Formats: sequence, structure tokens, C-alpha cells
Amino acid sequence: MKLFLDSADPKEIEALVATGLIDGVTTNPTLAAKTGLSFFDSLAAICKMVPGSVSAEVTAITANEMIAEGKKLTAIAPNITVKVPLTWDGLRACKTLSDAGHTVNVTLCFSPNQALLAAKAGATYISPFVGRLDDGGHDGMELIREIREIYDNYDFRTEILAASIRHATHVREAALAGADVATLPPSVFKALIHHPLTDKGLAAFLEDWKRGGQSIL
Repeated sequence: MKLFLDSADPKEIEALVATGLIDGVTTNPTLAAKTGLSFFDSLAAICKMVPGSVSAEVTAITANEMIAEGKKLTAIAPNITVKVPLTWDGLRACKTLSDAGHTVNVTLCFSPNQALLAAKAGATYISPFVGRLDDGGHDGMELIREIREIYDNYDFRTEILAASIRHATHVREAALAGADVATLPPSVFKALIHHPLTDKGLAAFLEDWKRGGQSIL
């Protein structure tokens, strides 16, 4: 499963890209607004440091305007993925942009039927929001599993990008459910490595080595 960072902050992203484990980035208008930086400058900087897909979301609501914004965004860098909402206009824009050779991420997916339409529109990625479904008392991971089954039934090439990830358990469940990608807030990415038994075991190894009085270097 590929791991994307859900952030629009170049400094935050740069620090975690250094791990060599980040495959891409997703941004949205809310994340971009929080940085206080120029949207286009931030995207250009992020695209230079991340070799994979960088999702940049349109803010228009009509298909023609989304297409125009999408074309402007893709001019920033070749690894920009245009992010459009799962509306009729968004799907029309998706179809036009994907037919023109651009990668498209269809966002705000909350049902298998929506995911089916996005795949038929040529979406590169579909972004089901598992955390928001959980917040409303639904099973977000069940949506991932249902989309996986539909896509496998018909050999759709659209990748399932698990979004609205809230904690490390969501990452594990998304991987088990067959998501192709999970996009994570930096805090969740950092939490993936932690386990108390790892810390305890390392401390014991180092203490035993110290008592032995030896050195590797």
C-alpha cells in the first residue's frame, strides 16, 4: 500500500519525505489555508521534493470552471493530480481531464455507487472518507471493502485512496481491506512506528551491550 501525506506545508512534508517512505501528497483548500502560504508556490515546492502524485484541489463548482482550474494546476508540475469533488460537474470534469491525459483524484466519496461512477469517469484515484463515516456512526472500512470488490469485479484501474484517516488503526484496516493508498496526517504517519515492546526491547539490547564493554566501531 502506498503512503501519502495529507498536508500542504512544504517544511512539514520535507522532513518526512527524508524517511524515503512517502509515495505522494494530498492537499485540499482547508490544509492550504492553514499554511498562510501562496497556494501555487507551496505546490511547486512540494512537487519538487515528492516524486509521486501531488493532489491539488479545484475550488470551482461548475465543470467548465473545474476543467480550466485543473489545466492551470497541471501546468505547475507534471506530477500534479487534479482533485475534483464527487458531483455531476466533478465527474464531467474528471472525464474531460482524464481523457486529456491528466491524473484525477475524485474526492468526498461516501458510497460504493459514487465510487463506481468515478471509476467509469476515468478517475485515477477515488478518495473514500473513512473517518467522517465513522464519525457519523457508519463503518468507513466497510466502504473500502465494498469498493475493492466492485473494482476487482470489473477490473477498474482506479486506485482506492483511503482518506480522512484519523489514527494508526485506520492505516492497518485500510491495508487489510485492500486500499491501494492511504493518505495520512503527519501525526498519524509518525505514530505508525511506535510500539512499547519495540522501545522496551531496544533498551534491553543496548543495556546488555553496554555491560559487555564491546564496541562495533
